[in-house]
Amino acid sequence: MTDKIVHFYQTGTFTVGNRLLDPSDRAIQADMKRANSLTSGHRACQGCGEALGARYAVDAAIRASGGRLAAANATGCLEVFSTPYPESSWQIPWIHSLFGNTAAVATGMAAVYRNRAKKTGKPMTRVIAMGGDGGTTDIGFGCLSGMFERNDDVLYICYDNEAYMNTGVQRSSATPPAARTATTPIAGEAPGNVWGQGKNVPLIAMAHGIPYVATATVADLRDLERKVERAMQFHGARYIHILVPCPLGWGAASSQTIRLARLAKETGLFPVFEAEYGEVTNVLKIRRREPVEAYLKLQKRFAHLFGKKADPATLERIQRLADRNIEKFGLLDSDDEGLEGVPVPEQGEERAHQI
Repeated sequence: MTDKIVHFYQTGTFTVGNRLLDPSDRAIQADMKRANSLTSGHRACQGCGEALGARYAVDAAIRASGGRLAAANATGCLEVFSTPYPESSWQIPWIHSLFGNTAAVATGMAAVYRNRAKKTGKPMTRVIAMGGDGGTTDIGFGCLSGMFERNDDVLYICYDNEAYMNTGVQRSSATPPAARTATTPIAGEAPGNVWGQGKNVPLIAMAHGIPYVATATVADLRDLERKVERAMQFHGARYIHILVPCPLGWGAASSQTIRLARLAKETGLFPVFEAEYGEVTNVLKIRRREPVEAYLKLQKRFAHLFGKKADPATLERIQRLADRNIEKFGLLDSDDEGLEGVPVPEQGEERAHQI
């Protein structure tokens, strides 16, 4: 899949009707040619961003590998709602690993498939590993770093919903600052997740110098698919970090999943980019910049920042995080104007938590 310029004829909207695209480029949910790797019957919540992201990511990997694909999946929401014993919604060879060793299990699978291909002379089956932010940025971080360091031939996909949603919405190292979870302060001077903690795993992956790293959201599925297909062109360790809003854990309407993912990108809180061998090669520019309030107001986990006991100081800090990301990754075109009245942060003023 290659990037193409599409002209938008509607104002005030991000909608592109299929009639504006060449038939070969039209997005079709149901098609005989589609793998439908995650098929109907799973038990994901209504509006689940992870189910959508997984379906499109794995389908793209299947296309890129010619149908020769196997997956290791960490414990978490995706594993639980897709494989309630003894049932499964997966249409590919799939193995459930422990919470923390998915990258290691996938490494072993890749070695087995590589040796089998050498013995039989048949095309090699490619391997992907999948996990949520808890199993990736926290519990499985050591195995993941080892996979990167060894440059094992595995594509690792993290579906980031910013907390441990499957076990009751506990904080993870991907939870943004000030967000309320079941394990963060609910009162006091600074309720919600504390500042100055967490991990930026895409940048950590880049620091390992692996062949390919990318971020994506479920708001732009064509971009997501293109990045998965690009990643499958490489051999060695690859990492894709996908933002997948969780209506239940974020306290948002199930109909707002795509809007939330889009606003995370348009505010600058979630930069969308790709990198090869440690260097950023492409960024997805912000099309219409939004203030962070437009994103945060849709989520009950940030409700304490608004209303009668509003916290404008914390909102300003979050805005500075977004501004820092915009400046760092060059997310605005040079002729785009910034948000009126929003100060540009001094270097080192805030430690950017979100990527």
